[in-house]
Amino acid sequence: MSSRPTRSGRKARHAKAAAPPRINPAASGQIGGQYRPLSDADCKAIYETALRLLSDLGMGEVPDRLRRDLTAAGAIAKDDRIHLPRALVEDCIDRAPKTFPLYGRDLDRTIEVGGQRVYFGTGGAAVNTLDRDTGLYRPSTLADLHDFTRLQDALDNVAWFTRCCIATDMDSEWALDVNTAYALMANTTKPVATAFTLAEHVAPLVDLFNMASGGQFAKTPFVKAHISPVISPMRFGEDAVDVTYACLAHNIPVSCITAAQAGATAPATLAGFLAMSLAETLASLVMVNVIKPGHPMVFSNWPLVIDLRTGAFAGGGGETTVLNAASAQVSNWLGLPSGVASSMTDAKPIDAQYGAEKAMTSLAAALAGGNLIYESSGMTASLLGASFEAFVLDDEMHAQTYRALRGIEVSDDTLGYDAIVDAVLGEGHFLGHPQTHDAMERDYHYPSLACRDEPRTWAGNGAQTAFDRARTRVDTILRDHQPQYLSATQDAEIRAAFDIRHPARP
Repeated sequence: MSSRPTRSGRKARHAKAAAPPRINPAASGQIGGQYRPLSDADCKAIYETALRLLSDLGMGEVPDRLRRDLTAAGAIAKDDRIHLPRALVEDCIDRAPKTFPLYGRDLDRTIEVGGQRVYFGTGGAAVNTLDRDTGLYRPSTLADLHDFTRLQDALDNVAWFTRCCIATDMDSEWALDVNTAYALMANTTKPVATAFTLAEHVAPLVDLFNMASGGQFAKTPFVKAHISPVISPMRFGEDAVDVTYACLAHNIPVSCITAAQAGATAPATLAGFLAMSLAETLASLVMVNVIKPGHPMVFSNWPLVIDLRTGAFAGGGGETTVLNAASAQVSNWLGLPSGVASSMTDAKPIDAQYGAEKAMTSLAAALAGGNLIYESSGMTASLLGASFEAFVLDDEMHAQTYRALRGIEVSDDTLGYDAIVDAVLGEGHFLGHPQTHDAMERDYHYPSLACRDEPRTWAGNGAQTAFDRARTRVDTILRDHQPQYLSATQDAEIRAAFDIRHPARP
């Protein structure tokens, strides 16, 4: 008897393959922590050096208000610096939340931050956008920000959205902040994040968030703030500290970002870099928990690298890969919700360099257990650029990474002794076996952009590149995905109260 599958059997399998899977085999929030570039002894040595820096060297340029609050909590003022004793730092680590929700305005899109769960999202403040017509960079605009926000809203593997570009056509800091906030409210209900240029911008923008949510912002704060209150090396920045106070007063979760650069604002040795940047991020944690104990903070220690030959920022490469993985490991070793950066490719076009640097850095950060992996979608040109096509290519890359994190489930069912015996003694193959059908839906991710056709089929279909297919998908999403996340009444109320520059939808 022939073991060749019948035509009806092939047709049934094809129909089954075309149907959507019952479960997502590569869902976000998979467990990381498999990659450990540091030993436990290494983590302890880095931590002890960080504590010594905080207690013996201390922090400089501390604003008066923060100086008073820190000294009242046990910090020591000496020689124009504030020294943070070990007991104060460790008390703040103990009281800091170890997990907390990042709410979506749609609560079904909420994610839980902390532990070993991994989520890819965005970040950055690109001043350039890779133009879809010319293939060259041009200044980013408010229209770009709306389109980027709307695009990522349709991408399943981008778990939250931080404004990825700066609307350079805004003529004031206030216009930038308010129009950025409006773009987030109008185009997505995922958890979002933004930056507040000045502290006095926080309260009115909270009013905008309440208009968008029916007054629910304080209850389920769906916007977090990106703040860099510490400026490397080892000093505070007054404006960012003021923004921190304002955000905490309005119950806004914060991502306190340390972004030192190796060989410039931080040591060139990787271990020394990790120790100093850990000290700086711990200083932010102490600040937050002295002002408002237990407030949600993402411990965002982002090691950045420069090319020591030229001084240029280097977003890709082996040093960036291992430093951000190590940062995630140390943060998780302390039990703190971790934020790191990856996919900060130095490539300008969407090319082989782009793919290699993005895949290497993002996979390492995920395997190390970075809870929130920033910059990981759409960013190009060492964070100076953003690309629409890159967003959809990165979204597919994230799915493959989530699948790798999920690993291999070993059980009597998946080992499948009986299925092996059935196939060997029966049809001589596993095509059409019920176990194969189950595994097909449960265990395998099927990419929508990567091409698996044989060469003649690929050529017959137009010999498209991944970029070509990404471009088509961007066209489709931007044409068809027109969410109306603000009602006509909400939109009118916001426009009456604020200087909204983007045209109202018809």
